[in-house]
Amino acid sequence: MKLTWRKILIAVVLSVALVYCLPTLFPGWWPHKTINLGLDLQGGMHLVLEVETEKAVESTVERTIYEIKKELREEGITHSGIERTPSNKIHATLGTGSDIDGFNEIIADEFGNLEVDSSGESGGKTEMVLTLPEKESKDIRKMATEQALETIRNRIDEFGVNEPDIRIQGDNRILIQLPGIKDTSRAKDLIGRTAQLTFQLVDEEHGVQEALKGNPPVGDEILYQHKEDPATGKVNKIPFLIKKRALLDGSMLTDARVQFDQFNQAQVGIEFNRKGSRIFEKITGENLNKRLAIVLDDKVYSAPTIQSEIAGGKAVITGRFTTPEARDLAIALRAGALPAPVKIIEERTVGPTLGADSIRQGLTSMVIGGAFVIIFMVIYYRRAGVIADTALIANILLIGGGLAAFQATLTLPGIAGIILTIGMAVDANVIIYERIREETRAGKTPTAAVNAGFDRAALTILDANVTTLIAAIVLFQFGTGPVKGFAVTLSLGIISSLFTALILSKGIFEFILENRQVKQLSI
Repeated sequence: MKLTWRKILIAVVLSVALVYCLPTLFPGWWPHKTINLGLDLQGGMHLVLEVETEKAVESTVERTIYEIKKELREEGITHSGIERTPSNKIHATLGTGSDIDGFNEIIADEFGNLEVDSSGESGGKTEMVLTLPEKESKDIRKMATEQALETIRNRIDEFGVNEPDIRIQGDNRILIQLPGIKDTSRAKDLIGRTAQLTFQLVDEEHGVQEALKGNPPVGDEILYQHKEDPATGKVNKIPFLIKKRALLDGSMLTDARVQFDQFNQAQVGIEFNRKGSRIFEKITGENLNKRLAIVLDDKVYSAPTIQSEIAGGKAVITGRFTTPEARDLAIALRAGALPAPVKIIEERTVGPTLGADSIRQGLTSMVIGGAFVIIFMVIYYRRAGVIADTALIANILLIGGGLAAFQATLTLPGIAGIILTIGMAVDANVIIYERIREETRAGKTPTAAVNAGFDRAALTILDANVTTLIAAIVLFQFGTGPVKGFAVTLSLGIISSLFTALILSKGIFEFILENRQVKQLSI
């Protein structure tokens, strides 16, 4: 048998496709990845989160107030109070004369983005209301949603979910689909955790019991540590009087890892960047014998006494964690804090049984549709129909191999795309066979009729399939989950049907004509 480029290409392509399909056909037998199944086929979790973007604006305003107070303190300018209003504006109460001039100068020089909403005098005091421009507030809300998307994506990637679908819906919503996820409560906890880490001093000059009566000192707040009694399992809430000012936060973290203490209890070791290390060293050096609270999402995890200055920028978060809890906390800290809290507004769990039913029904429809096509081709085109059916089976093999090779996700609409491809693949063979019939009626030999038929049909087939491929690419680029699943299998199907119709089918014809004395084509 004479080797040609066509025969070598066919052998290589089919062999590679078979290798990639083997793990799906025989799970565990072949060391490679199987075809990923979408949420509708293997089950999983569907979530819609709403980002509380107004909280991001609130945080920005609070940070601005802290910076204004710092600037005023450094310049020796007095004030009677600067606070955030419920509508996220800044209300400042000042004296008169030089204090007002100094305040205005600082606002103009350092906080030029703020706008004066109103100003007036009352009881010998000057009251001013400052506000963020609407455009800036809108940008903060938009950025909060985008940052939340990236943070959640990083967490899910570390959690280890194949082919998650995560995207923004509307202005402040995030759609999440996690195929194959089993521990849904753990996934929800990891996704929704704000993971805002701060280091704050414990106020040991005032009594916590007095503060619990509703009179915490200015600049302090009550936060709780949750401790579980190992004997009873009851969770006790221990109050701490904490200074509101955060000395250091989690934005300077470079790493967070699960560690184990001498009692084999899980804990989370954290490490700061160079700047964070310097700040941490300074904090511990200036506050010897004081208690430093490690606060995560407004919960005190530990409040150790600073025994000495700590260099190197490393610390440990303890809290009677289980190993999965410590691992999830480490993931959340590494991925970064959410810029604003999120809440789940829609949740659906697709069970694996429903997914199995979808697979069975999808495969049944594909088998029935394929069977009708195969029978029709054999009846109408006789032995040439068998060649078309062989190419059709190879086409399905190539699509499966492509899905596995590119780790694309097969969805229920994707199965519909495969069924559509079956019809398109046969359509290409029909065009070729009709051209071969015309050439045979014109009196050409079998070899000449086959060559002329393929040559005449090639351009028509290419035109039809390339335009469909362009449409499939557009669907993939701009479509959402189910539409993308359809576009993936349709694109793979078009490419494979071109290969099977123009190269594989012709290769089979050439093999038969070379090795047999064919006087008349069975077509």
